Amino acid sequence: MDDSERPSRAWSTTLAVAILGVVLLATLWAAGALSATGAAVVAVGGAAAFHALRRGWFAEHARREQRRIEAERAAEQRLRMATSDAAAAAAAIDALPDAILDIGGDLRVIAANAAARERFGARPGAEIAAVVRDPDVLAGIDDAFAGRETVAVAFTLAGPIERHYEARLLRPSTGAGGRPRVLAVFHEVTALRRVDALRVDFVANVSHELRTPLAAVLGFIETLRGPARDDAPARERFLGIMQAEAQRMTRLVSDLLSLSRIEASEHAAPTDKVALPPIVGRVVDALALPAREKRIRIAVDVPATLPAVLGDGDQLQQVVQNLVDNAIKYGRADGEIRIAARASADGGRVALGVADEGEGIAREHLARLTERFYRVDAGRSRRLGGTGLGLAIVKHIVNRHRGTLEIESEPGKGSRFTVTLPTA
Repeated sequence: MDDSERPSRAWSTTLAVAILGVVLLATLWAAGALSATGAAVVAVGGAAAFHALRRGWFAEHARREQRRIEAERAAEQRLRMATSDAAAAAAAIDALPDAILDIGGDLRVIAANAAARERFGARPGAEIAAVVRDPDVLAGIDDAFAGRETVAVAFTLAGPIERHYEARLLRPSTGAGGRPRVLAVFHEVTALRRVDALRVDFVANVSHELRTPLAAVLGFIETLRGPARDDAPARERFLGIMQAEAQRMTRLVSDLLSLSRIEASEHAAPTDKVALPPIVGRVVDALALPAREKRIRIAVDVPATLPAVLGDGDQLQQVVQNLVDNAIKYGRADGEIRIAARASADGGRVALGVADEGEGIAREHLARLTERFYRVDAGRSRRLGGTGLGLAIVKHIVNRHRGTLEIESEPGKGSRFTVTLPTA
């Protein structure tokens, strides 16, 4: 019997006994077994006893009711605390930078944190083979379910921007209902891999690019200290060449540093709203002098109403500047450079194109133009002050902005470079 029912039933029993007592007392008095005074005394005593019992029962009922209320409140408090702790734990897991998947024995996702939902599109109930398509990871999950304590797998997600991960697959634990589970933690190591790649590239490419100007500078220094020691005209000419070579090395180092910074952040898409018309205006103003020196006219067709794009303003200005600077360097003297921008029909993207009237580029070179240090004509590029990194920088900035770079060119008819970016 529930505690809350006992006082009620006890009070009903007491009331019934009291009624029977009154009936019995009245019967005895009517039969003459009790005098009126005796009956009154018994009635008063019984009433007092009944009142005392009633007070005791009601007090006990109140105490039991209070204990019941306190127990319910305590249970509610424990439930709130448990719910709060679970919510706090879920929020903490969601805030972790590593992607975390809870995988059931049926090889379906039980739960996924925010990073896993963003990077892999993981949702509860999804098959793990549809979420992470790497065969080594799937084999590692099978090994983890088979009983290996911890399985570590390195894998790469292909795409416009490669992402490198190390997956740690923890040994199965028992989930709800005794079901087996595997916890998969994916730690991104893209930045570390890029640092290693940059180090290799620096040794392989930069040493080659620096060798020629350094050799020239050293040769001129030896000449100036020897045969040309007292030859003023030769000294002036050699010093001018040395200055040009030193400036080219400075530009090379500057472009390399810029490229390394861009690659380090390439996996994180920018989120600022950026207007392209002011950027184009600043670039045209900055490059007006070299354009005038080659008698090149710059025609701009960029509407002020162009939708803003999601981007990094400084990096987008570098993209436009590199493309326009290349058009001036390799464009035809007395020619024209056309800068035009348009929004797509659905308003979701903006295309910005830079076209020149230069010599054009043969088709076999187009696919390699964005490689570091790749030049169609290395000698001409160096004479014009190029480092071979301008289009590589453009490509990586466009990749970071989740855009595309399209190159169209035909020998004798010039080139057109078109950058397409998502709108804000």
